Amino acid sequence: MGEIVKRDELPDDQHSEEAYLSIRGYVIDAQRQVYSAVNSAMVTAYWNIGKSIYEVCGESDRAAYGKQILKYISERLITEFGKGFSIQGLRNMRQFYLAFPKRSTLRSELSWSHYRLLMRVKDEDARTFYADEAVKSGWSVRQLQRQINTMFYHRILASKDKESVAAEIQTTVPKPEYEKIIKDPYVLEFLDLPQNEHFYESELEQALIDHLQKFLLELGRGFSFVARQKHFNFDGRHFYIDLVFYNYILKCFVLIDLKTEDLTHQDVGQMQMYVNYYTREMMNEGDNPPIGILLCADKSDTLVRYTLPEDNTQIYAAKYMAYMPTEEELKRELKLDEFEKIDGD
Repeated sequence: MGEIVKRDELPDDQHSEEAYLSIRGYVIDAQRQVYSAVNSAMVTAYWNIGKSIYEVCGESDRAAYGKQILKYISERLITEFGKGFSIQGLRNMRQFYLAFPKRSTLRSELSWSHYRLLMRVKDEDARTFYADEAVKSGWSVRQLQRQINTMFYHRILASKDKESVAAEIQTTVPKPEYEKIIKDPYVLEFLDLPQNEHFYESELEQALIDHLQKFLLELGRGFSFVARQKHFNFDGRHFYIDLVFYNYILKCFVLIDLKTEDLTHQDVGQMQMYVNYYTREMMNEGDNPPIGILLCADKSDTLVRYTLPEDNTQIYAAKYMAYMPTEEELKRELKLDEFEKIDGD
């Protein structure tokens, strides 16, 4: 028989919490080291690949000779190392090399996702500023994206109160305590690991999407389930549509994206891009234009925004109204009160 432990010898809540926090710290430190090591290897590898492609293809990788080489290299690499080496992906690596031609200027603190954002900054001075500031201030990828989108570089130059402008990012986009390696699709591609839809959903979002999927299938208006967390790659960037249905009465795709934070104009533009993508790439003969539904279910309000292809702004009222759920129906299904216990777990 094992030794009997007396009740007064058991650790109290404080000791249990201290032990948990200590062990948790080891796990987070290990994850940070792994994440940093993988990203450092990715950045170095992609810079070298970009340099090699530039040297082989010359100034234009879109000329016939360059296209042929890229196609050959891409097909061979994908066969051996996975889908992270598409032709567009290789072009991005070439662009990376051109944006940062001196390897000595690369910063080990920045991930490939950071550099994917920095490459889109055309002004070299601004690009250097964002890279230096991201390292100095320890910006997450989301924080860097926010600063670029809100023209932080130009605002800081024009501001007399530079400290408050620099500090605002911590309230608008708080930095996560640490980055989970499995959440970064570029890391998954680099390591050739399978992507899982649950890597990209919080528990609250998971519950809401579960509920919406069930609601639409039970609505009885022609909805047929197609995909969940539908992944596609556009211009080298990864996107995930929460829910995709096909309505066989309307003969069109229905795309649904859920936001549990405040709705932004970037969200609206992204849904428009989803709709345009399905219009140009996924529609079959006889299909009608797809419709997008953008849902915002934050604590203060519930918003529903319908989106159609840019040249079909009137089609919703004329044709879709009888079969699509109304705004009132969707708002009712998105009431967060029922999900509070999930959010607080």
